[in-house]
Amino acid sequence: MLVAERHRKIVEVVNEKSSVRVTELSKIFQVTEETIRRDLEKLEIENLLRRSHGGAVSLQDEQSEVSYAEREITNSMEKKAIAIEAVKLIQPGDQIVLDASTTAWYMAKELPDLPLTVITNSIKVAVELSKKESVKVISTGGMLLSKSLSYVGPLAERSLSMYHVNKAFISCKGVHIEGGLSESNEWQALLKRQMMAISDQTILMADSTKFGVRTFAHITDIQEVGCVLTDFKIDESYSKALEEKGVEVRTVMVQEKTK
Repeated sequence: MLVAERHRKIVEVVNEKSSVRVTELSKIFQVTEETIRRDLEKLEIENLLRRSHGGAVSLQDEQSEVSYAEREITNSMEKKAIAIEAVKLIQPGDQIVLDASTTAWYMAKELPDLPLTVITNSIKVAVELSKKESVKVISTGGMLLSKSLSYVGPLAERSLSMYHVNKAFISCKGVHIEGGLSESNEWQALLKRQMMAISDQTILMADSTKFGVRTFAHITDIQEVGCVLTDFKIDESYSKALEEKGVEVRTVMVQEKTK
């Protein structure tokens, strides 16, 4: 395969998958990982993709929201494992806020029926928690984003400002040591910033593909996060860099799907 053809196909794969690892590309194109890294460097210069820690992410529709259905099946095993670990951090009587991420929805499904107060901007999280009699659910209201089934905007932000919680459980699209947390949508970024502002502690739930990624809208600096929950595939150097910033990192094992 000619280099130009490989480059074209790499961009196609990245756009199709949204994000892909160097190891995976190396296997697909049967070239060394070093060759793939050089390819990605050239393609990033040409503004055809963005390199991330250990791979690449697509630039297509970077500022638009990904549909909930698509997010639900992306790295679902990792998100479920992270959600199960997050639930372990919740105690009876806690007051928490959950964002509109699919990981937060998995959390809502895993939460036992404990006396809790949960504030959320997610329709799906609110519906899931409505099945638990002991959980008090407060919805932010606001402007509905149909793709993510979430409320955002000034009304949602003002609603959050009325409360104080023990813990905020949030996710995001990109986690970068220098660039901090980021989202593809400015409305979501602003709301997550407000969620962190009303909380004693922020727990970031992010699978390993999100590290080294910077997207459109900045949420906050990485030092503002108290704890990161991620999967065991996170690069050790990135985990160490987070800990040097004073951020606790907890990694979870992911049970592979059985055929």
